[in-house]
Amino acid sequence: MKSYPSIPLSNYREYPLEEMRARLREFYEDIDRRRTVREFSDRPVPRDIIETALKAANTAPSGANLQPWHFAVVSGPKTKKAIRIAAEAEEREFYEHRASEEWLAALAPLGTDENKPFLETAPYLIAVFLQKFGNLPDGRKVKHYYPSESTGLATGLLITALHKAGLATLTHTPSPMKFLNEILGRPKSERPFLLLVVGYPAADAVVPDIQRKSLDQYASFIED
Repeated sequence: MKSYPSIPLSNYREYPLEEMRARLREFYEDIDRRRTVREFSDRPVPRDIIETALKAANTAPSGANLQPWHFAVVSGPKTKKAIRIAAEAEEREFYEHRASEEWLAALAPLGTDENKPFLETAPYLIAVFLQKFGNLPDGRKVKHYYPSESTGLATGLLITALHKAGLATLTHTPSPMKFLNEILGRPKSERPFLLLVVGYPAADAVVPDIQRKSLDQYASFIED
C-alpha cells in the first residue's frame, strides 16, 4: 500500500518506435523554427490563447509540487508604458555603466540596446515571478523548494506553448527588476524571474543571423 494519496497512471500513452521517432521529428522541426523576436505587431491576441498557454506552463514539474510561480499578464497600455519607462531606465544604466566590455561584445551580434519599444507595442507582457514561499489552505506558510529551477521549467513550457500557438516571444531581463513588484502590485516575497513579451512578429521583423550549437557540443552520452 502507498503511504500517500495516489491515483492510477491512466493517461500515459506509449507509441510504437517509428511513431515515436516521427512525433519527435515533427516536434523538433517545429520548435527549431522558434526565434526570439524584438519587433512586434500590435495586432491583438485573444485572451483565451494566453490562458491556455498558462495552463500548459502550470503542468511543469516543481519541487514538492508546490508550483512556486506567478504569472502577471499585462495588456493595458498604461501599465505597459510604466513598465517600459522603468525597464529602459535600468537598461540605460546597464549599457552605460554596469556592463563590462566583454558582456557588451557578447551582446553585439544580437543588436540589443537600451531602447525597448516592444514593451508597449506587443499585445501582452507576462511578468514571471518566483515565489520563495507560499501559504497552505489552513493559512500556514510553507517554504518552496527549488523555486528557481521550477520556475525556469514552467517558463520554458510557456514559451513552447506560445510558439505552438503561432506567437512570438522575447525573454526580457532588465536588472534589477524590482520595479515589477511595485508596478504590478506583487508582494516583496516574490522575485521577478523574467518579463516575457508576447504577440505576433511585425511584418518586417528580422532576427540576428546566428547559429545553434551542434548536438556534440552540448550533449554527451555515457554508455559504460
